[in-house]
Amino acid sequence: MQKKYIYLFCSAGMSTSLLVTKMRAQAEKYDVPVIIEAFPETLAEQKGQEADVVLLGPQIGWMLADIQKLLPNKPVEVIDSLLYGKVDGLGVLKAAVAAIKKASATTN
Repeated sequence: MQKKYIYLFCSAGMSTSLLVTKMRAQAEKYDVPVIIEAFPETLAEQKGQEADVVLLGPQIGWMLADIQKLLPNKPVEVIDSLLYGKVDGLGVLKAAVAAIKKASATTN
């Protein structure tokens, strides 16, 4: 599998940074070929174009429909608030990989 891009967006790009660190550690541990980055939601339209999956922090979940309109060909999902609250890097990584697989299955 070639490297996939998982981009997380939140209100300032700060609250997701710890989650990104944990996700990267899990990706390395399980040899999952991904690039994981966090950005403020103001960059969703610009940076989201490069992503294989766009994940939104629960605090901006209300923006889901707007961001889906900006990125019509990308899977855009809100991170499960329980996983987010626990900073569960593995759980969020699994959800992201599942979203990428689901999206590629529907485009192929």
